[in-house]
Amino acid sequence: MLYSHLFGKTKKEVKKYDSISHQLLTQAGFIDQIAAGIYNLLPLGKRVLAKIENIIREEMNKIGAQELEMPLLHPKTFWETTDRWQTVDVLFKTKSQYGQEYALAPTHEETITPLVKKFLKSYRDLPLALYHITKKFRDEPRPKSGILRGREFGMKDLYSFHQDKNGLKNFYQTVIKAYLKIFKRCGFNNVKITEASGGSFTKKYSHEFNVITPAGEVNLIYCQKCSFAQNIEISQLDPKKNQCPKCRSNLKIDKAIEIGNIFDLGTRFSQAFNLIFIDKNGEKKFPVMGCYGIGTTRIIGAIVEISHDDRGIIWPKNIAPYQAHLIGLDLKDKDVKNNCDKIYNQLLKDEVEVLFDDREEATAGEKFADADLIGIPVRLVVSKKTGKKIEYKKRGEKETKLLALKDIINQIKN
Repeated sequence: MLYSHLFGKTKKEVKKYDSISHQLLTQAGFIDQIAAGIYNLLPLGKRVLAKIENIIREEMNKIGAQELEMPLLHPKTFWETTDRWQTVDVLFKTKSQYGQEYALAPTHEETITPLVKKFLKSYRDLPLALYHITKKFRDEPRPKSGILRGREFGMKDLYSFHQDKNGLKNFYQTVIKAYLKIFKRCGFNNVKITEASGGSFTKKYSHEFNVITPAGEVNLIYCQKCSFAQNIEISQLDPKKNQCPKCRSNLKIDKAIEIGNIFDLGTRFSQAFNLIFIDKNGEKKFPVMGCYGIGTTRIIGAIVEISHDDRGIIWPKNIAPYQAHLIGLDLKDKDVKNNCDKIYNQLLKDEVEVLFDDREEATAGEKFADADLIGIPVRLVVSKKTGKKIEYKKRGEKETKLLALKDIINQIKN
């Protein structure tokens, strides 16, 4: 992609926002706010989201889950069936010109359960795991922190159906392992799995996946040495009085961002919709259900909160919008311009995702500042000084190297 053609350029200044991720994503040209809690994802942001979704899709498919797509507009009757039309406080409600009432989906138990009812017959059809990656809507009273807490946001939902509690328990652990792989691939190195209340979506307990950051809204009490962590709202522990119940080490309280959660739904929704199957003994049973969510757009904001410096974003390589940021200096010199074009075309030929800053009028300082702000993992500089070599620098590091193009391609690919 040529920077001169890119829709959504960097901005020298933007107004002060309530989170660093909102500030940097706006200034670097990844998002654009149109109303409180509602955002456009610009091309750079869309590329990051697509990579996150593909990582999730790969790991969900590995555990046998099947992808589908469900509507975002839900008939009122579905939510009345589960007694949640009046009890879910963040439910967006709308009415058509013909009088029908609908909900804008904040979650999809109300559509997945009646859908499965149409196809589930016997125990031979179980276990079943279905997921989709889509938009969600929640009527947040105070949307804030940019895409970390919006009224419209991206989400991956997985729903599982099992013959009994043991089946759910085993799959629950499988999903936990898959989630940890997903988050590691996205660039999170220290995800805390915490016990938490299910809130308005389920009366049972749940588990949340959190990352420690001052921008977080969740308060965690956790061990600094082992994996123990709890949401402080349900914890009976005091870090001043108690030690970790697992390893006896010191406990700490910090803020964190929730990037995923899993719920044991039991038979609450299968009973509400009279979803049954015939077991081995010919008896009618309600399948036990589980729900597993990941906030896809929230991951974008969370990564920026924990991976940035005073110059801009530092994207993990797996979800960066491009693999390399090529900067051409002295582009009014025909030899340099031709060299840049050859390098750019060779990178594309070798399937390296590259953003080429081809602006002739921009200064070197402006180009370097924009590269740091956007945060692509590798910066490549071509100028009169570099000659036949290319200056290679990783984002977040100070060291630069002069390398041949073939060596750079090997570095990026490997």
